[in-house]
Amino acid sequence: MASQLTVVYSDAFLAHDTGRLHPENAGRLAAVTQALKTAPWTNQLNWQQPTAVGDRDPLPAIRRLHNLHYLNDLEHLAEVGGGRLDPDTALSPQSYDVALLAVNAWLDGVDCVLQQRQSAFVLSRPPGHHAVSDRGMGFCLLGNAAIAATYALQQPGVNRVAILDWDVHHGNGTQALVENNPHIAYCSLHQWPAYPGTGRASETGFHHNVLNIPMAPGGTLADYQPQFENAVIPFLKSFQPDLLIISAGYDANQADPLAGMSLQPSDYAVFTRYCLEIQPHLLFGLEGGYDYDALAESVIATIAACLDPQVSSVSV
Repeated sequence: MASQLTVVYSDAFLAHDTGRLHPENAGRLAAVTQALKTAPWTNQLNWQQPTAVGDRDPLPAIRRLHNLHYLNDLEHLAEVGGGRLDPDTALSPQSYDVALLAVNAWLDGVDCVLQQRQSAFVLSRPPGHHAVSDRGMGFCLLGNAAIAATYALQQPGVNRVAILDWDVHHGNGTQALVENNPHIAYCSLHQWPAYPGTGRASETGFHHNVLNIPMAPGGTLADYQPQFENAVIPFLKSFQPDLLIISAGYDANQADPLAGMSLQPSDYAVFTRYCLEIQPHLLFGLEGGYDYDALAESVIATIAACLDPQVSSVSV
């Protein structure tokens, strides 16, 4: 039987309105969904709506990692019409509810991988890997990947969870939220120097459960592959995770306007095949990626590699 992959998505994610000309906008998801629905293997995708907040309250999972006062402030800011947490991070009236639904989508992704033994791609926004316990930043409101990893540890048979963050920016929020948990490992490859200024190789976590790999600007697949083979994969294999979560940011593409790396969309198929050496079923969740075409092509390449690990790239 042909391989299947679940895409967790809702049009409600488009309602997080960041304002005119903001790079993290609803058009990102529109570009990806259009590409997925016209891909040659689109019939191998199972589209799933995230669990409604009224059917499963994500706040208990969120409160394990986020400060209650911060959550109240987020809700209030949305209720009064929105605003900004910092110059880059905007809220609209719907943003708080959308952020809660995004967390549910990531939790659904965990359930899909663990229960159905099937890879899943959470196509949601706002992204999350910069959000720390008591504030959002860098376009991010809630720490989706960290919340999902912590939730996964409560599921039967899950003792260790690893997060691989290949977004071009260091996931300072994810690291801060998980580095004191010996059951979660965090690995990030990111441009250095770059926003947010964290992610030095010397940052190894409280339990040597963090691996940061700063990458010089302009890096290509030829620079990334040795890091995967000599550092990332050995680190993850040694940790032996029961679940591997990918913070799937695609802003290291050469076409991306917000960074200075030189990857091509097809390179993410290579990254994905490395990850499949760790676990046969992966959970991907969208982080960055701000050039519509490069983002869509990269997601296509990622999913194609899951459906057929021999495939290196698929054009859209």
